[in-house]
Amino acid sequence: MAPFDISRLSPRERIELAEELWDSLAEEEIELTLEQAAELERRRDVLAREGPKGRPWRDVLGDVDKRGG
Repeated sequence: MAPFDISRLSPRERIELAEELWDSLAEEEIELTLEQAAELERRRDVLAREGPKGRPWRDVLGDVDKRGG
């Protein structure tokens, strides 16, 4: 089988592919360094205390598209 030429995809399609690949991994398949694990735990603690902040990236991207950006 010939390799797939990713450069033929649009930027949006490449982002979607990357997201699908990332989402296909189980949490236990992702190896973190001790520093990364500590930072993840810190962020989870902040989220539990303060709740979610910000906006989903898809909403932001939709706003950019609406403005012609």
